[in-house]
Amino acid sequence: MADVHEDIESVILSEEDIEAIVKRMGGEISRDYDGKNPLIIAVLRGAFVFTADLMRAITVPCAVDFMAVSSYGDGIKSSGVVRIVKDLDTKIEGRHVIIAEDILDSGLTLSYLIDLLQARKPASVHVATFAVKDIKGKVPAIDPRYVGTHVPDAFIVGYGLDYAERYRNLPYVGVLKSEVYAG
Repeated sequence: MADVHEDIESVILSEEDIEAIVKRMGGEISRDYDGKNPLIIAVLRGAFVFTADLMRAITVPCAVDFMAVSSYGDGIKSSGVVRIVKDLDTKIEGRHVIIAEDILDSGLTLSYLIDLLQARKPASVHVATFAVKDIKGKVPAIDPRYVGTHVPDAFIVGYGLDYAERYRNLPYVGVLKSEVYAG
């Protein structure tokens, strides 16, 4: 395994774990979308690493586009009020759409995004999330069709996930030490 960054308390998903998860998800999507040429939408910024790997794991023709959204909240938790920062360049009417997300916690932002995309009349809209954060007593607002893995309710970074735009480039997923983000 790669050297563990000094700010990481523990590694919860190794590079090998991530590779196996993405390969499995790519196989599921390839099976379900055979002959459908899905459009994979990466939700920037966090999902770009996962999306690139997922697309390479999908064996059927597919396309990619990007959206960037900003949700209003306290910086740690989403309020579900969303502003589109970068919209799609691709028309999705009649297309099969898969939203690629890095991590699902409340699901409020993603729920809003799904409603927004449904209004554009795609053939279908489904979610492929790399990870679902297991938060005791909470159920996400959406039920993704494709789930890579479940992660604990901790501040995790790496593999596209960040804290203050740092740690996205770590090749593993780890728990960030609390002294890094606790003010």
